[in-house]
Amino acid sequence: MKIALDAMGGDFAPQAAVAGALLAAEQLAGRATIVLIGQEDAVRPLLDAAGPAGAALEFVPASQVIEMAEHPAKAFQQKQDSSIAIGYKLLLTGEVEAFCSAGNTGAMLVGAMFTVKAVPGVIRPAIANFVPKKHDKFGILLDVGANAECKPEMLEQFGELGSLYAQYVLGIDKPKVGLVNLGEEEGKGTPNTQAAHQLLKANPHIHFVGNIEGRDMFNEKADVVVCDGFTGNILLKMAESIYEMMEEKNIHDPFFDKFNYEAVGGSPILGINDNAIIGHGRSTPLAICNMLVQGFNMAESGIVDQIKATFKS
Repeated sequence: MKIALDAMGGDFAPQAAVAGALLAAEQLAGRATIVLIGQEDAVRPLLDAAGPAGAALEFVPASQVIEMAEHPAKAFQQKQDSSIAIGYKLLLTGEVEAFCSAGNTGAMLVGAMFTVKAVPGVIRPAIANFVPKKHDKFGILLDVGANAECKPEMLEQFGELGSLYAQYVLGIDKPKVGLVNLGEEEGKGTPNTQAAHQLLKANPHIHFVGNIEGRDMFNEKADVVVCDGFTGNILLKMAESIYEMMEEKNIHDPFFDKFNYEAVGGSPILGINDNAIIGHGRSTPLAICNMLVQGFNMAESGIVDQIKATFKS
């Protein structure tokens, strides 16, 4: 198996990307090869400096870089020799089984939609993120930013996508799906969430447990937390801020340590025809490593095939 990494993506690239790739290569030795994509004059010296460990990584040159501040669609179309564009080309041709990047989030989404494309039947793919739960578990939250506004039918599909991921990648038998709302009662919320509630309730493919409130994010009421991307992004960033505040106050706790974005490394794009993961812009080597391992786990689980089979039916 081959897992590709955008070596030019992230605030600390390419140094952090290469260092993270070396860590992941060590963890995945014998099971997967890491493929780095980037500008040769920036990446090759770092690989050479790593000695035999660097030589074990594959390298694909890319002459261009999509910067963080660039317009995603324009940059992706105009920079076809960028590390992100080449990463998706490798994914499309089957030369790699997963593609990871801590670069321009918008360009990663545009690349996903224009290259490997959405699974037929999926209205809009979602970005998912992991939610720490009690008893050393993780749940999944989606959408966390791809779709700021969502139709009820999209929220219903997020419930299905998240449920499949929770089952096949996180190993949760019969995942519980909850809809983020103003209250637990069925009639609460906006017309959108009220309509989504009815669709989720009637969906035979999921185990819907009803509305959940913000206070239920980290308990075991739901394994899959469904919301629009606007709400999800706020929840995600708030959780990150809690970890940062505890770090500043030198307070450490095993549960709250999981709020650190480095713990899982990245957010998968669910609902596309292949495995792609978006990392945090300020990803460290540890975050990069965990993102690559997550990409391996996604590919190994066959989650994309499960999503295709579900939406085909």
